[in-house]
Amino acid sequence: MSERQMSQRAALVGVLIAFTVGIVGSLAVRPPGTAAQPIQNSDDEVVKRISWRLPVAFATNLPVLGENAIYVTDMIRDVSGGAVDLQIYEPGEIVPAFSITDAVRDRKVEVGYTWLGYDQGKIPASTLIGAVPFGMEPWEVAAWWYEAGGRELGEKLYLPHNIHPIFCGLTGPETAGWFRKPIRSLEDIQGLKIRFAGLGGKVIERVGASVTMLPGGEIFQALEKGAIDASEYALPIVDRALGFHQIAKYNYYPGWHQPATSTHLLVNIETWHNLSLADQKLLEAVCTAGVIRNLSNAEASQGAVIAGFPDIGVSAEMLPDEVLRELQRVTALVLAEEAAKDESFREILESQQAFRATYAHWKSRAYLPRDF
Repeated sequence: MSERQMSQRAALVGVLIAFTVGIVGSLAVRPPGTAAQPIQNSDDEVVKRISWRLPVAFATNLPVLGENAIYVTDMIRDVSGGAVDLQIYEPGEIVPAFSITDAVRDRKVEVGYTWLGYDQGKIPASTLIGAVPFGMEPWEVAAWWYEAGGRELGEKLYLPHNIHPIFCGLTGPETAGWFRKPIRSLEDIQGLKIRFAGLGGKVIERVGASVTMLPGGEIFQALEKGAIDASEYALPIVDRALGFHQIAKYNYYPGWHQPATSTHLLVNIETWHNLSLADQKLLEAVCTAGVIRNLSNAEASQGAVIAGFPDIGVSAEMLPDEVLRELQRVTALVLAEEAAKDESFREILESQQAFRATYAHWKSRAYLPRDF
């Protein structure tokens, strides 16, 4: 290396060091809208600038579904040097699993982690953000949320409820459910007492099932006692951990009712606006990491579980085409009816459908056919 090149390199290093020092120095000031640094007391202990209780909808001992909240909170704590601390509380510990939105809205807690489909009774359009029967697959959901107006529509939907939603978790299809008996035709669904959530529950109820909603922790007992005949809940690895296979030996696919499942970090809107821009970006960045880590974990885990089904006496079955076609037909009717009743539902549904129509030009051409 020549003397001139060495001089140029030294100058460049000096500029980078000065630039870095300048940024770090500016981060330490923390006026509104700028980054913030952990504060240390005289004993070099980090002083928490944010310390929130975080109720979650899914038990953290559940694989994939419960693990993501741990990943997100650990990452937030690590990246902030311990200055931002979200302490997880299990379902029902301080807030019932289905009441997290209410608690955040009323600022009983500053933040919560949940599936927005649980809000269907009070916010009809929420289930479109959580999961849509015969709807978008995982990468489509992410593309719509981040790049095609989904985020703006989600924030608009929850603003009247004093909540700022942050996309924070994503998994692929759930199973279509666990059944005591085979499903060979639509007649086998009629009269079934089944646990189902979201829009899928409205659809399967329309074809003759009797639907009830239960938190994950209550499903096994309901199956065991015969209060329900069948149940859907989550991914194969999650459902196995909950023991559904001990009672219902037929596990059906595909997960028509939830081709993708999104979860969100909900922040009280006043709390959100009081955060520095740096802390807002911290939550958003870590949640974005949570989305890809959650999806990766979900996709990596399921094959081995299904491969092991014969060892536990479970049969992995495919729903007959006749049944799927009828569920798809009824889904279209239910979506149209809900859109006619609720303006937010209509607006979000039209956004999703428009995106899918455009995306189809790419999806239909870019990916290998299923049989390759």
